Parts: sequence; C-alpha cells; structure tokens
Amino acid sequence: MGEFVDIEVLGALSVRENGVSVVPTAPKPRQVLALLALNAGQVVPVSALVEELWGVVPPRSARTTLQTYVLQLRELIGAALARGGDERCTAKDVLATVPGGYRLVVRSGSVDFREFERRAGAGYRAMDAEDYAGGARLLADALSLWRGPALADVQAGARIEMEGRRLEEARLCALDQRIEADLRLGRHRELLPELTVMVNQYRMHESVHGQFMLALHRSGRRSEALDVYQRLRATLVSELGLEPSAALSRLQRSILMARAETPGTGTGTDTAERRLVARP
Repeated sequence: MGEFVDIEVLGALSVRENGVSVVPTAPKPRQVLALLALNAGQVVPVSALVEELWGVVPPRSARTTLQTYVLQLRELIGAALARGGDERCTAKDVLATVPGGYRLVVRSGSVDFREFERRAGAGYRAMDAEDYAGGARLLADALSLWRGPALADVQAGARIEMEGRRLEEARLCALDQRIEADLRLGRHRELLPELTVMVNQYRMHESVHGQFMLALHRSGRRSEALDVYQRLRATLVSELGLEPSAALSRLQRSILMARAETPGTGTGTDTAERRLVARP
C-alpha cells in the first residue's frame, strides 16, 4: 500500500495517505503541503517553497523553519502509515528529500486536477469531432470534480496564487465549452439560470455574455439578449476603455437583424455562434 496518496486541490485542500488525512491545521505547513500537492511527483525546489512562504525577502531562518514544517508533515504522514499498518513505507518515502528540494511521491492513488485535465481533454476532442452530446457529457464529468475555488482554505503566496489562477482558467475553459455543447444541442432554455449567474460573476467575460445572448434570443427573448450586450459594452467602456470584440458585435448585429418571432431558425446567429467561442 506504500505511497497510496489521494490529492484534492479543486476546492479545499485534501491529502490522504491510505485514507487518513495528513493536512496540518497550521497555515504555513498547510501551504507547504499545498505547493507539494500541486507538483505531485515532481521536485519542488527549496527556493520555490521559501518564496511561496515568505516572498522575495525571506527571513534568515527561512530554510531552517522550512525543514521544521517538513518534519511536521512527515509526522502526520508517519502516523497515517502506522494507522494503515504499512511497515514497508516510511514518511521519507512519501515526502522525499531530493537534491535541491522535496517531492511528494505518488505511485498510486488519485490526483483530482490531473483527472480533471484528462476528462476535459476527452471533452475537447469530442467537441473537435462535432460530437456535442459526448462533449457535453465529458466536460460536465470533468467539472463535477470541482468542489469550490481551488485551494479555498489555503493561505496563498505568489506561486500558489498563480497555480490557482491557472486552474480557474482551465475550469472556465471547460465550462465555456460545455455550455457551447449544450447550445449546439438546443438546450438554450435550460442554460438560462446558469448563465444569469455567470454574467454577474464574470462581468467582462465576452464569451459568457455571448452565450447568454444566444440562449435568450433562442428562447424568444430578443430584447433581453440585446440588453445583455449593452450592459457588457457599458462595463467594458467604463472600466477598460474598450469596445466589445468584433465577434460579439457581429452576434449583436445578427440578433438585431433577426425576426424576433423566429429565434435561432436560420437567422444567421448560427454563424455568429461558431465564430464566438474560440477553442481552448
């Protein structure tokens, strides 16, 4: 059973050794474990851990203090191994010291963000093959791994913050494509509640607003679709000094020119939709 580590970062941090949690309660050891978990199986340099914990001007005692945090993590891992009755593996086998840094060894178990990437990749391939039903199913399956914002309960330094942004962008790309698949499948009415929330959460995200415009238009709510465009334009102009993209402007014009009583039936919005969402 050695090194049976389950890692979850798509939400609160969870690291379990043989089913037993090894996540410390103290903020900085938790931060160390989070960065190791984000790089599971790979060497994390001491310099990267020091920068994560203390920024670019660390205290003189930084490396010694880091070693203390690693010892605390190994105590938790050792206790978990003992509870699992695994005598073939030590805490140093799981949290290994290597030249220049440390590595969290994962020879079996699960890593949720890598499983998310695998499932999302399958969804993108289905979308590229125009298998929209398969794409919607696979991408929804990938998104089901998310339990909240990445590492929501971890104090984040520069490196964890950067990884959090990367993961959130990956989630948003998968969500964008899942909605695209649902639109292709004619599920525009079912999407309206979700997109209503999303346009308030992502106030300047053009793709989300474009999808909301399409869903409203195809649901017979043409004037509301045009209002969405005007609100986004006002936000972009006032906060960034920018006009909406050419793709979104084309979508707005196609909705303006479409007859309100026949939304989504040969109106030209189909062409605008294909141009709207770029493949991630």
